[in-house]
Amino acid sequence: MNTTGSNKPKLILALGLVYILWGSTYLGVKIVTEVLPPFFLSVIRFIFAGSIMLAIGFAVEKEKPTRKQWINASIIGVLLIGMGNSSVALSLKYMPSGLVALFIAALPAWFIGLDWLFFSKQRPGALTLWGLVLGFVGLFCIFDPFYIIHPDTVIRNYPLWPILVLTGGSIAWAFGSLLSPRLDTPRQLTSSGIQMLSGVICSIILSALLESDQQAAFQAMTTRTWTAIAYLVIFGSLVGYTAFSWLVNNAPTQVSATYAYVNPVVALILGWAFLGETLSTHAFIGSVIVIAGVVLMTIRKK
Repeated sequence: MNTTGSNKPKLILALGLVYILWGSTYLGVKIVTEVLPPFFLSVIRFIFAGSIMLAIGFAVEKEKPTRKQWINASIIGVLLIGMGNSSVALSLKYMPSGLVALFIAALPAWFIGLDWLFFSKQRPGALTLWGLVLGFVGLFCIFDPFYIIHPDTVIRNYPLWPILVLTGGSIAWAFGSLLSPRLDTPRQLTSSGIQMLSGVICSIILSALLESDQQAAFQAMTTRTWTAIAYLVIFGSLVGYTAFSWLVNNAPTQVSATYAYVNPVVALILGWAFLGETLSTHAFIGSVIVIAGVVLMTIRKK
């Protein structure tokens, strides 16, 4: 990609939007999952966002997607929205938003590994491998699953099983992002709308199988809940997802993946400011190690 011409302002704008807006969505999802089950949240959020996006796409782009384009966009939507985004929503119900964001900071590792195995076939360099090691060391420090750092005091008040869910969702998100520019899909707005609505179908199935009392939860929604959903639809989905879709189709993988270590900073600040979340010393140290590892993973020789 040539970032010295007309694409450079678009690149800066898209990165800025994804950095800030997606960092703030952790707070929004955390607020909504106080009332709604996480998969049911994804259903409501992306029914609104997908319908609006698809209508805008048809009106602006005036494109009639082929059957193959519908299928390809739907596959990407299931990976990104149905599996990737829903895994984050589920984890945020049980874990602090800052820690979920920090775990997502390891996404570039999945991007690089999957790109090597299935797409570019380019083996990661030494800096990348050291970055992977640092990332996993940092995550171990953050979650301390075996209480090695604090053997005498139980300081964790959340379960560890959402980490497995996040891992599966991260793999699905990275694979879908890498697959997107390689498939024949409609133009950007139309494709984003199809992706969101196909993700809704996946979320409906998961909600029906794994959740209950959706109607009671819907009736319990407050002004605070609806405000958070409106923010997620407008800024997290319509604006943020559009910016990310542009990035994965126009920017190098190592550039588009950098949002993963900026989002946690935003999420941590907002979680502290609005939800009273705190980080222990070892979690803070671990977060610094994770971010250092991700930086190594994304450094490229000139």
